[in-house]
Amino acid sequence: MDSMASDAQFMSSALNEAEKAFQLGEVPVGAVLVIDNEIIAGAFNKRETDFDPTAHAEIAVLKAGAVKIRNWRLSNATLYVTKEPCIMCAGAMVNSRLGRLVYGCSDSKGGGVDSLFHLLSDKRLNHQVEITSGVLAEDCALLLKRFFQARRVKLPV
Repeated sequence: MDSMASDAQFMSSALNEAEKAFQLGEVPVGAVLVIDNEIIAGAFNKRETDFDPTAHAEIAVLKAGAVKIRNWRLSNATLYVTKEPCIMCAGAMVNSRLGRLVYGCSDSKGGGVDSLFHLLSDKRLNHQVEITSGVLAEDCALLLKRFFQARRVKLPV
């Protein structure tokens, strides 16, 4: 399987995680962590559920993956996430020495990777992360749009 096809396949898994968040009334962002073409962890936003401002999908999946491989260094891992990570999550990726990030849609209001800040490619930091953006971007953006439209008109999610 070529890289683009596998990126789309793993992003579909991240979208499945995001759907779980949607069903809980959480902002629908999902993530999976992959090593050697195998998903080792999956997570979704749980800030409202856990009353935790740090309970972003990316933070949860990095933690779960590190526990699974019993190593905080994730240099051989690829993180797939449905929305461009914020600066908190991008910082965690630098600190975990993440090998690669693949994200779906951009975040013009809070993106810490490409839109507002460029933390993962900042040469002043001790680690840079390979970035691929725009994988299944329309699907990822549509899920977020559906969620916020439902919130505005008070429809059940």
